[in-house]
Amino acid sequence: MRKQIASVLAVGLVSVPTSVAAGLETDAVDGHPKLRDQTTLDRHWKRTKRELREKRKQRKATGAPDVAIPPQLEQIAQCESHGDPRAIGGGRYRGKYQFDMSSWASVGGQGDPAAAPEAEQDRRAAILYARSGPSQWPVCGA
Repeated sequence: MRKQIASVLAVGLVSVPTSVAAGLETDAVDGHPKLRDQTTLDRHWKRTKRELREKRKQRKATGAPDVAIPPQLEQIAQCESHGDPRAIGGGRYRGKYQFDMSSWASVGGQGDPAAAPEAEQDRRAAILYARSGPSQWPVCGA
């Protein structure tokens, strides 16, 4: 039976890492494969979770939007900073949408808004806009 399992794995019908496949044996009761070495499986899942966490972090950094970005935000950004994500206005307001630090933190932003990627600034502004509308930008949002 072990040879049958190995051949199924070799053909690619079941996706199991080789290190895990080496620990497979058949169950005496029902003939289904089971894992002989639990630590091999635990290591595999820890590695898989770590890889997924890294992919999520990369996706966030590259700017895959979490929320829909309303077109009004582009007008606000043009008015606030001429669309410059690195803009610093008066020392207190920073980034494309001229966030103050408390507004930035309230939508999950960390660090300096002007140092954040533009896509993240767009996401955070969209969250703020969805929550409060244009009132967060009293001059440019009106």
